Amino acid sequence: MDGRVPPDELWRVALDLNRAAAAVDPRVARLPPLIFMTDPTRTPQPWRTAARLPPGAAVIHRGFRRAEAADEAARLRDVTRVAGVRLLIAEDADLAASVGADGLHLPERVLGRAAVVRGTRPDWLLTGALHAPERSAPCALDAVLISPVFPHGGPSPDRPPLGLGGLTAMLAAAGAPAYALGGIDATTARLLRGSGACGIAAVGAVTAALGR
Repeated sequence: MDGRVPPDELWRVALDLNRAAAAVDPRVARLPPLIFMTDPTRTPQPWRTAARLPPGAAVIHRGFRRAEAADEAARLRDVTRVAGVRLLIAEDADLAASVGADGLHLPERVLGRAAVVRGTRPDWLLTGALHAPERSAPCALDAVLISPVFPHGGPSPDRPPLGLGGLTAMLAAAGAPAYALGGIDATTARLLRGSGACGIAAVGAVTAALGR
């Protein structure tokens, strides 16, 4: 086993999580079951993967203020429109507005901006990152991404994984529907069933399933 999640299975697990969470919290019904997180190093051409996503999924583009971020976002907007996939831009509200994105994703350090963004863009889907167990989601957010759930190779590998127990505890305290992010593979994706997460957010699992 190489940890790869077959494309159909990844989507099926994400759908199962979404449907189960929606039965408890009606807010989940409008949320994408699967979120593809872009990464400048690991997904150098994210539009290729985004074009293969199933309709109803979403992309969070993390440009990190790089010079090429605007061009990447524009290309992602083109392919996501065709694919029936929602596009969110991380942190940069001006870029999100300029490309006609469907929403904004806020890193944990700027979650305090959520209310202002909601007031100016009530139509946007707003998500935020949660890493610290003691934090809860601002009420303006539609959902949060809790990470890292499992050991991972992302940008903060020194952050200890939460595990299923930690994920469950953070889900109970989050105050918003929550996605599981970090260390998703063939084994851990299946373990998420019954966790209460509203879906899966991933870099590696999506690119492994759909290609870069």
